[in-house]
Amino acid sequence: MKILIDMNLSPDWVKVFEKYDIEAVHWSSVGDPREKDRVIMEWARAKGYIVLTHDLDFGSLLAATGVETPSVIQVRTQDILPNSIENLVISALRQFEEELMQGALVTVDKAQSRARILPIRQ
Repeated sequence: MKILIDMNLSPDWVKVFEKYDIEAVHWSSVGDPREKDRVIMEWARAKGYIVLTHDLDFGSLLAATGVETPSVIQVRTQDILPNSIENLVISALRQFEEELMQGALVTVDKAQSRARILPIRQ
């Protein structure tokens, strides 16, 4: 499993994933920080990464385009710092690992995590 961390999340997430032997990169280390979400999604798809984001636009892009990859994990909490939600995110990764490998939109919040299999049909 490989995780691409979106610009709206701290680069500190890379270290969190390393603790769990999960390959992770922050977008700022591989691409232009001002790049459009579509470009980030295409990069993740081409390289086999799952996108971790706090941006709801990624889910909208999945719905609008009807693609089957890349998988996206949306964090839907106010506090998005790793020390606050590390356990939530790692738990969701474990719970939905199979779905994420096939193509899914996983939403993580304090109450629950849920997965929607891709493509999202309207």
